[in-house]
Amino acid sequence: MASLEGIDSPALAGAEPTRQLSMRDAKTLTLSALGGALEFYDFVIFIYFTAAISKLFFPPDMPDWLRLVQTFGIFAAGYLARPIGGILFAHYGDLIGRKRMFALSIFLMAAPCLAIGLVPTYQTIGIAAPLLLLLFRIMQGAAIGGEVPGGWVFVAEHVPPSRMGFGTACLSAGIMVGACLGSVAAYTIHAIYSPKELLETGWRVAFIAGGVFGLISVYLRRWLDETPVFVELKERGRLAKELPVWIALREHRRSVAVLMIMTWVFSSAVVGVSLLAPTLFQSYFKIDANSSFLASAMGTVVFAIGLVVGGSSYDRFGVRSLICWGLFYSVSYAVFFNGLKANPDLLYPLYALACFGAGALLGVVPPLTIPMFPPAVRFSGFSFSYNSSYAIFGSVTPFAMITSLQYWSSAPAIYIALMGGLAALVGIYLMMSKASEKAAALR
Repeated sequence: MASLEGIDSPALAGAEPTRQLSMRDAKTLTLSALGGALEFYDFVIFIYFTAAISKLFFPPDMPDWLRLVQTFGIFAAGYLARPIGGILFAHYGDLIGRKRMFALSIFLMAAPCLAIGLVPTYQTIGIAAPLLLLLFRIMQGAAIGGEVPGGWVFVAEHVPPSRMGFGTACLSAGIMVGACLGSVAAYTIHAIYSPKELLETGWRVAFIAGGVFGLISVYLRRWLDETPVFVELKERGRLAKELPVWIALREHRRSVAVLMIMTWVFSSAVVGVSLLAPTLFQSYFKIDANSSFLASAMGTVVFAIGLVVGGSSYDRFGVRSLICWGLFYSVSYAVFFNGLKANPDLLYPLYALACFGAGALLGVVPPLTIPMFPPAVRFSGFSFSYNSSYAIFGSVTPFAMITSLQYWSSAPAIYIALMGGLAALVGIYLMMSKASEKAAALR
């Protein structure tokens, strides 16, 4: 079984644990976060226009609820493609370099986004329209499968280990800014265009703009340097001799299990608290579309702040911060959900509280789990575990939360409370495991 030596004292081969953040680190964080924001915008903009897409890409005589379900199914296909993309990107990231895969992933996200904005609808090309939409979403899912874990590993191997929480949180915050840009774009387009104009051209503007800006970020990433950790591995001839993902699964099963559980928690926050919010506000709380999109945009900004706070707290307090933020996550979402049912006028402060709790918890996850995998198989082990778990729970969560509301009005709050409690239990387990490892070493 793998040791949990990374817990509380993260160490990455090739890094200087005592140095401070440099200008080169600042450039890496800025370019990584900017690219992450644009790439995640390209991935999530789809969900903000599901109503329009469901009307344009499926037969007009199909019931509205079925068209919406099929549109969400195409959205979910992006998540199901994540493990495949994650394995491929991570395999070559461990063998030929993190930087090349980091640049390729954003290209494979931007090009399909642009294509979605240009693809003909069902009225023009029939069944080929939803099939092309599905293909483009699968390509985007594969790209995001390499981008998110690859970005965290890339940043973690650049910054000093003592600031790994802050560094990975900055990238995560950039990704959330991408979701915020999606909310802002949706809010603006819905405000500018009439319902008829939105169906004709308005929805395309969001995808075309995302594709163009994504291609610009491909160019920007050429200025990034390869990570010192990978350079050292390559110079010393210590790259994996076997399939990296197989080594990770065979020799680091406990690390894989911990990361998969934490990814379950992670997906509950990203999908349940952030991405699903506009739909939940409108369909369940009966809040108008403009207020819903505005609250969503504000919430993602607060989410990003929470990420940086949570990541920085890990740098200082280690795994104890996972326990604290896990409990806070449970309580904050319960206050939001039940408070909003009682008083919809409190939408903005209550949703901000829930987003901060979710962000703070998620800021702990990358710096906690990345050091659990050795450098030679880090990208593959981390990517496989993260993407496999996300493919399952990221696709199931929106269906489970929306469907369960029909039978139990407090179901989403109960689900989130269980996720926060699970995170706290993982933190307690890791602390006990670390303590037992130290005790065994002294015998």
